[in-house]
Formats: sequence, structure tokens, C-alpha cells
Amino acid sequence: MGGEQILKNFVTYLINPAILLIFTAGFFLFVWGLVQFLLNLDKGGENDEGKQHMLWGVVGMFVMASVYGIIALLDNTFELGAFSGTPDMSRYENINLPQNLFGGPQ
Repeated sequence: MGGEQILKNFVTYLINPAILLIFTAGFFLFVWGLVQFLLNLDKGGENDEGKQHMLWGVVGMFVMASVYGIIALLDNTFELGAFSGTPDMSRYENINLPQNLFGGPQ
């Protein structure tokens, strides 16, 4: 196994899922802050915690999108071949669905 394949596997199986996981955590933190903000609207000035959660959720999503872009930029600049911007669709043609998938006439 060559160095290029090891780098590609590292990015595919470790880096990309980690970025997606942290991005998702940022999104859920934003949504949780939004829910807290909306539930505390009638209490006046007690919306600070919800605002902070929304702010840090947006910051986290921005940072992870930036990391993803920086990795793609480095890969394209140095032609590492480790990062593919398009998903692998090679198995798409092997999907077989039943004829009456939605219970229609056979």
C-alpha cells in the first residue's frame, strides 16, 4: 500500500467523519440555543444562554466548513489525491428495488 493510498484512507475514514461529526454538533448546539431562546422569550432578559449557544454553534459550523475547505485547498494545491470532492457513486448501478416498492399494482 503506497503513501498516497494511506493518506487517502486517513482522510476518508478519519478526517472527513470527524469534520462531519463536529459540524453536526455545532448545528445541534445552534438548534438547542434557538429552542432555549424561544422558550425564554416571555421572561425578558434571560435569553443570554440561548444566544451564547447559537453563537458558538455558528462559530463551530464556520470553523469546520473552513477546515474542510483548507484541506481541499491543500490537496488541490499539492496534488495529493487524498481528497475527493465528489462521493463514490460506483455502486449506484447495483441497487435493485422491488417493482411494487410503494404498494402499487403489480
